[in-house]
This record gives sequence, structure tokens and C-alpha cells, in this order.
Amino acid sequence: MAITIADLVEHAVDACGERTAVLCGDRSVTYAELEQRTNRLAHHMQANGVTAGSHVGVYGRNSIELIEAMIAAYKLRAVAININYRYVENELRYLADNADLCALVYDRALAGTVASVTPDLPKLRHRIVIEDGSEAESDGVPYATALEQGSPERDFGPRSPDDHYILYTGGTTGMPKGVVWRQEDIWRALGGGVEVYTGRRLPDEWEQSRTGAENPPLVTLPIPPLIHGATQWASLRALFSGGAVVMLPDFSGHAVWDLVQRHKVNVLLISGDAMGRPMIEAVNEREYDISSVVAIASSAALFSASVKNQFLEKLPNAVLTDSIGSSETGFTGLSIAQRDGVSTVGPRVIADEDAVVIDDEGNPVAKGETGRLARRNYVPIGYYKDEKKSAEVFVTIGGERYTVPGDFACLEEDGTITLLGRGSTCVNTAGEKVYPEEVESALKAHPAVFDTLVIGIADERLGQRVAAVIAAREGDRPGLTELNEFLRERIAGYKVPRSVWFADSIRRTPSGKPDYAWAKEFAAGREPDDSVAVTAGKV
Repeated sequence: MAITIADLVEHAVDACGERTAVLCGDRSVTYAELEQRTNRLAHHMQANGVTAGSHVGVYGRNSIELIEAMIAAYKLRAVAININYRYVENELRYLADNADLCALVYDRALAGTVASVTPDLPKLRHRIVIEDGSEAESDGVPYATALEQGSPERDFGPRSPDDHYILYTGGTTGMPKGVVWRQEDIWRALGGGVEVYTGRRLPDEWEQSRTGAENPPLVTLPIPPLIHGATQWASLRALFSGGAVVMLPDFSGHAVWDLVQRHKVNVLLISGDAMGRPMIEAVNEREYDISSVVAIASSAALFSASVKNQFLEKLPNAVLTDSIGSSETGFTGLSIAQRDGVSTVGPRVIADEDAVVIDDEGNPVAKGETGRLARRNYVPIGYYKDEKKSAEVFVTIGGERYTVPGDFACLEEDGTITLLGRGSTCVNTAGEKVYPEEVESALKAHPAVFDTLVIGIADERLGQRVAAVIAAREGDRPGLTELNEFLRERIAGYKVPRSVWFADSIRRTPSGKPDYAWAKEFAAGREPDDSVAVTAGKV
């Protein structure tokens, strides 16, 4: 049994050929068409030097072609490498070189950036251009030409579950790193190979396509960009099961609900408040038929209780879940949102049976204690070309291999786990640890706060003081005194921001993750809009 991404897609093709597979804008492809197009593209890549183990960059906004390029690479036992479409020259040059790209599939709008770095990348021998309506000049092969030149036949050799899948992290704590997985392991961790709710391990590679063919297809709209692992795997899981995937190239709250109404979307994937808030405001501004939605899943970013409650009011019969995980762990745990939740910390989840919270010596912590989140079973091989970092994160504890990516968590008295955040963003104020996600969630419960990031800034008395960069709602900027009174009813006094800066908007990655480096730069360049002096003792 060779469980690979390409095999799982091909099983769905064989079972659900006439169903719609992917939709974007006014275009769609059936499973049969997806098969022919990806075979053609794979054969074209093969004729131009892409072989088993080669790395193929995918660099563009969400589109049918970007999904096809990923599948085509996997058909050849090559590896698709995700590249942030917002990258400028230096970032693209670094990642393309670090990942040893031999081929690149990219949007025409990005041709100028590609052309500027190509002379520095001798391993990058072939380029394919996706037409996106722009007129940028490119010497890459047009995507349509690549399809014309390739055979539609599925005549590839056998594949192996040891074939690699690589996901580059967003680089929030340094330059992006490529997390290397065995394909069967990542399928078990994120692709449905282990059922989320029951923990049951699927017995064979045909169960998803077989079950999908026996049931009406679900329509899934994964909203974050395909550079984000959660979107890749939400899309792939849907394709493994004969469902339809709706692609959204450019996010806005209204654009999401337009697609939901148009395509009768059943499942939405979002990244916390960064997407949830604009969406809930959009549906409050305009009437949409959203009755088809049965599930909303949030991952990768903070999803505050206030926003969850608003979604549950609009969709009282939908299942709203909040999950935790990372590029290094895959799925770790989830919670099902309830009305009137009051938690102001990060996601509190029922953990996967392979998840554990450990202390600095690698021992499981007692209930009520905080430690680092770790996961065993179905973990990555390591970081691509980074043995030192791999040894720090992928460790052996008690004879078992664990991944310990640096997330702090609390093991609650009832056995659930609350994710607190990365140690690198933790604020140490007078010896007290403050996790930004907790303060951000409390701030977002204030009606005048649209978005925020919490950071630590230098303080003579405290070492660090808690501070916040806030995007307020138009015409409704709260003062520090007002925020202080509001927050002290929700979090301990030492966690309350002592300095506040207001920004027009909060910078986040395309997948909705916080850009704390930007927040620190923003604060460093100006005086606070509101601040209080610390005169004595702990705040």
C-alpha cells in the first residue's frame, strides 16, 4: 500500500470523475479534467528535467492552476514548495536557493520578481507562467502551452509512502524553514488518514474516495492562501473525498459570502479573527443566503470568544471548531465552540492522544501547570538542510520521537490543553510571563477594538512592559484608561498594556498570522499614543 498525495487524488478521480473538483472565478474543472490537466503538466515538467525528488516552486495566488501544479509535481514523486506571493526579491531568492528549486510555476504578475532573481539561481532550469490577466513580460512557458505539450495519460511509475512533502514555515521567528514529512505521515497528521473526532486510523488508501463516492459531495472554501498548510490540506482532504474546492484569490468579507451564496458552500476554513472579523461584519452589513454552511473551522491564528459568539448567532446550527497545530506537528487538538464562551486565552482544546505538555526536562507536566506542547507519532523527518535546528525541535523522549516546536501550553485540570503562544513572543514583565494571545483576545472583546497585537517593550523597572498596537473601529478610539478598566475585569492587572499605539490596520501574513516584528518596529519609531508611568511594584 503506497499512500501518497497523488495516489489519493487519483483514487477520487476514478470514483468521482464527473463531479466538479475545483472552482475559481467563472471557471471550474471536473475530476476527469483535473486528471488530464495534471497528467499533461506532469509530463511537460518531466520532459524539462523534473524527476523524483525534484523541488518545484508554486508562487501565486489561489487558483485552479496552482492546485494542479502541486498535484502534477506529486505525480512525478517530485515535491511542491509553497512560496508566499508577497515575497520581494530577497525573500524569493533566499527561499528558491534554500529549497533547491529546479522548476517554478508562478503568476504572470510576479514575472518581474522572478526575472530579477533567476540569474542567481543556477539550479532553477524551468519556469511555467500562469496567466492572471496581467501583462508583465516573462520568458517562462505559458501554462496553456505546457498543457498542450504533455500527454494526458496516467502512465507514471509506482510511488512510495516515503516520498517527501515539504512545507515552508512563515518565518515568524527567522527565515522560513522547510519542514520535511513523509507523505503517509502528513496524510495521517493532516490529510484525514486519522479521523479528527474519533482518532480512528483509516485502514486503507481507498476509504476516503470510496466513502465520498457513496455520499453527496461537500463544497469546501478554504479561505487562506495555498501557501498556508491548513489551506493545502483542507483542499487535498476535499479532493481525496470527491468534494468540490472553491478557490478565493483575494480575501474580503463580502467576497467570502458571495462565494458561499453562489456555490452553496458547506465548509469554511478561516484563520481566526484576522478573517473572522471582516466576515462577520460583512454579513452584518448585507443580507446573504448562508444557510448551506454546516461547519466553520479556524486554525493558525487567534479566534476570540467575541467573534465566535457572533458567528454562532448568525449560524446557530453550524459546527464551529477551533484547532491548534503547526507546520511541525500537524493537527494537535480542537474544540467545538459554545455560545457565550468567556475564555480570554488562546484556544482550549481536547488534545490529540499523541499530544503532551512537557517541562524543560521532557517530563509530562501535572494538571494546572504550563510547559511546552509536544507531539509524538506521525512527526516530520526534520527541517530541510538544517540539522542543528532539527536536533532542537525533533527530539527523542523516553525512546519515542517527538516534535517540540516551541509553543507554550497549559494542561488544564480536566485534561484539556490551552495554547498560550510561542516563547519567543512571551513578555517577561517583572518576572511574570504574559502571553500576547491572551491579552489580544481580551482587547478584542472591547467593541471599539477591531484588531490588535500585543508586544513587550523595554522598561527600566520591569524589564519589559506590556504594550499594544491597536486598530480601532472608525470614529471610536478608546483611551488607555477606558481599556484599563475594561481589561481588569478579564485579566490580571500585570497583563494590562501600559502603552498603546494606534495604527490604521494591523499587519498580518497572508494566512492571518500575526506579524510581531512589524508591531515592534511600528512602536519603536514613535511615541505612544497613550501611556502610564510605572511608579512602584508590579503592575
